[in-house]
Amino acid sequence: MKNILKIFAAVVIVAGLSVPTAQAGNDERRGTAGAYELLVNPWARSTGWGGVNIANVRGLDAMFGNVAGLAFVKNIEVGYTNTILYGGSKGLNSGGSINSFGLGIRVFDAGVLGVYVMAMSFGEIDVTTEINPEGQGTAGTFSPSYMNINVAYAHSFTNTIHGGVNIKLVTESTDNVSATGFGIDAGIQYVTGENDELKFGISLKNWGPSMSFEGTGLSLQMINTGGNSFTVETRSAEMELPTCLNVGLSYDFLFEKWDQRLTVAGSFTSNAFLRDNYTLGLEYALLNLVQLRAGYIFQPGLWTNDAATAKNGICAGASVDIPLSKKEGSDIGLTIDYSFQSADPLKGTHAIGASLRF
Repeated sequence: MKNILKIFAAVVIVAGLSVPTAQAGNDERRGTAGAYELLVNPWARSTGWGGVNIANVRGLDAMFGNVAGLAFVKNIEVGYTNTILYGGSKGLNSGGSINSFGLGIRVFDAGVLGVYVMAMSFGEIDVTTEINPEGQGTAGTFSPSYMNINVAYAHSFTNTIHGGVNIKLVTESTDNVSATGFGIDAGIQYVTGENDELKFGISLKNWGPSMSFEGTGLSLQMINTGGNSFTVETRSAEMELPTCLNVGLSYDFLFEKWDQRLTVAGSFTSNAFLRDNYTLGLEYALLNLVQLRAGYIFQPGLWTNDAATAKNGICAGASVDIPLSKKEGSDIGLTIDYSFQSADPLKGTHAIGASLRF
């Protein structure tokens, strides 16, 4: 088991340092990747403090932030979150919506299998042409959709070291053009301290081969000098996945009165195709029933109006745990989560979700 752990840790660290950090934060590569929806967190609990919980994320949320945290599912956990992205789903200018569904099942004493699906839609968007560049509905509408399907496995190697791997299938499509690809996430969490109050995590996300678009939408009808029409099929350029490396640290301040906890967390994200992100967050828990959290995502250029993404600034959220069993020591319960993320200069993002533990 120790040899397996060493190999797993070496793969995550070496791959993470060699792939995404080679040109991390390089503005010359900004916007050259594809499938950027893979960087959008669909879970309300972790978005409430900006996804800063790389070291201490637990349950279904871990399949996005750090898959190693999936190992903390005790028996069965099922969850759903709806996200109103940048204001709504009534067209491109109003943003979109995300629906995510996840399931985690403990299959071994130290292993948990997880599955989650994330589907993103943008409503109806006007078709534009050379003749009618404004669209305005006269040429019809189209509705793009993004989806990724994830299958993950997390394992507790010891009481302090946990690791996991997530394999994802990525699809993007309209009515006549589509692209398909796949990627891999891997992560490790280390827990220490008398009461497990200190945690460290590292995760590599979206590592995989390039993908490209195909379909009849890439074909053009042409007429030659003789007046004969023919079809020209163009090829889409390949696009790489938005690989990134996340490193996080958290510490719990525990208070016996009313079972209070204050968690301070920080994380660093090294993006291969975007500027790097720095996130700080706080979470306060009371009686193991209510959690309040807030975070701040900083990217170089944010304070000078030169940010490269709307995913920055202040975020906040809350969770309420509702026990469904009076049996002492039982973990059966329902959790309701809500989060808000600022997205200057776009409208803010709201997410609400629920998860059920058996």
